Order: sequence, then structure tokens, then C-alpha cells
Amino acid sequence: MLLIVSPSHWAPFNIASEEHILQNYAENVFLLYRNAPSIIVGRNQNALAEINLDWVTRHKIPVVRRLTGGGTVFHDMGNLNFSFIMNRSAREESGFAKYTAPVLAVLRNLGVDAKLEGRNDLTIKGMKFSGNARAAYKNKVQQHGTILFSSHIADLSAALKANPLKFSDKAVKSVSSRVTNVCEHLPKPLPLEELIALVQAEVLGMYPEARAHSFSPDDEAAIQALAKDKYDCWDWNFSRSPAYNRVQAIRCAAGTIEFHADVHKGRITALKVYGDFFGNRDIAGFEAALIGVPHRETELREALDTLPLEEYFGPATSADLLPGLI
Repeated sequence: MLLIVSPSHWAPFNIASEEHILQNYAENVFLLYRNAPSIIVGRNQNALAEINLDWVTRHKIPVVRRLTGGGTVFHDMGNLNFSFIMNRSAREESGFAKYTAPVLAVLRNLGVDAKLEGRNDLTIKGMKFSGNARAAYKNKVQQHGTILFSSHIADLSAALKANPLKFSDKAVKSVSSRVTNVCEHLPKPLPLEELIALVQAEVLGMYPEARAHSFSPDDEAAIQALAKDKYDCWDWNFSRSPAYNRVQAIRCAAGTIEFHADVHKGRITALKVYGDFFGNRDIAGFEAALIGVPHRETELREALDTLPLEEYFGPATSADLLPGLI
């Protein structure tokens, strides 16, 4: 087994590194990494329905879709992520116990009563500090999880506070859980760096043949390319969201305007607009103009700026209408 600590805190790089290892390494790997503030969504989720887009945009938080299923999580430098990428045997366990065991062992040795509860959560006193997810590729399996150690819980709550009335879809929704930081339950303070060393030592005890390993220059170049082409790309992170319907009403000088949008593969496929506004043109022209436009702020703003909005709505600007569409 190879023990790797990522040299990067950039979420697209670290999520890409998992795919690179899964598809290219013959050895078993245990990977640890921390990300600068970022949101990581499950493979089958509607990214826009999981996040507080206004807060995320204002704070320039990257949103990255991972390979594994499960719910959306917020990462920051107080969160430690661990990933087992293993050759799968015919008797491979289907549950999450095997690869969460070293984390639980370390915390229990530190005096923390941590448990595996439900399907894939690690908890302390009923509060979640770790969510775990799995993916398979050929004869390999990846299982990874988070460890909320000293994360900014207020940022976590703000980043993931989406308006449930805005979206209706068949994607997998994240389940709200009470969360906690491990550091709040330790008998005495412990730097996160020491926790990293303890987790590595526990894994080494499970796999005595394990040895430290660093990405080669070729590995890093391949991971950077994958991060740029996929995990830092809107098409992967947002357009892969399952089809969804979005309803949002706004009020401006033109009146009350309600937008009903169908979105598939990240683009508007149908749009109906209702309200008490007065326009000189048939609103069907406005609706048709936005079909095929990517459902993200930049492209929507550009599309609105090309349209004679006052002809459709009366006194309304792009800035007035945009909140109803994103």
C-alpha cells in the first residue's frame, strides 16, 4: 500500500487525484488531503439545488462534482479527507465499516466515543462528523470520507442553505444532519497535523507493508490536466446535474414576474413566464430566446442584455430579472 498526502489544497486537483489513482495505480493507496473552502457534490446530485448560490458566488467558493454518490459536503482547511483506493477481492465488503475503522480507532484511543451509525456516517453523541461514499472501477473500489475536525460550521451551514422551493427534481438530495467538530470532544487540544500522523500510523498498523509515496512529476501533470479539463469545468460540475424544474418569483418596477424553467444537462429546455407586468411584445419571444442558454449567471446575464426587456416587461432590467432565473 502507498500512503500519499496530497501536495495541493485545490479541490479540483484533489478530486482529480482520486480518479487518477483509481484508474492508473496498480497498488492499493491511502490518500489524505485537505481542501481550501469548496463544495463537493455527489455524482448524482443537482448541484444548484444543493447550494446557496448567492453565498457561494459572493465568497468565490468552487463547486466540484465527485465520482462517488452520496450527499453534498463543505470542505475547508479544518476538514481532513481520507480515501482508500483498493484492489477489490471477490469477498470485498459492501458496507463502510472496513475503511472507516482506522478513523474510529484513532478517535477512541483519544477518548472520543465515535461510532459508525446508519449506512455511512460517523458520529459523536449522535452528531455527524464524517460522511462516507464509495465508487467502483473495474476491479478496484474507492471509499472516501470527511473528518470535520475544526471546520467553520457557520460557513458550512451558509454554503449549503439552498431554497427548497426553487427546485423540483429527481436528483438525490442531501440529508440535513446535526454536525460537530471532533476538536470539541477531545479531552485535550490536538493539532490537526497530529491527527493526520495518528491516522497514518493506524493505517500502517493495518497494512504493515505500506510505505510513504509522493506523486511523480508525470502524476502531477496528469492530475492537473484532469482537474482543468473536468473537475474545474462547468460542464462536469453543473451540466451533469439531473433534469430539474425551477420556479422563482421576483418583484420589480414592472410588477410581479414568475419564471418556470425546465433545465436538462445544465441548459434551459423550456421556459414559461407569468405575472402582472405590461409589455408591448408577446412574452413567447422572450421565452424562446432563452431556450438552450446555460443555466448559470454569466450566460443568462449576457442573453438578457441582448433582449429588449422593456418591450416584454415594461420597466425591467437584466439586474431585475436575473434573480428570477438563477
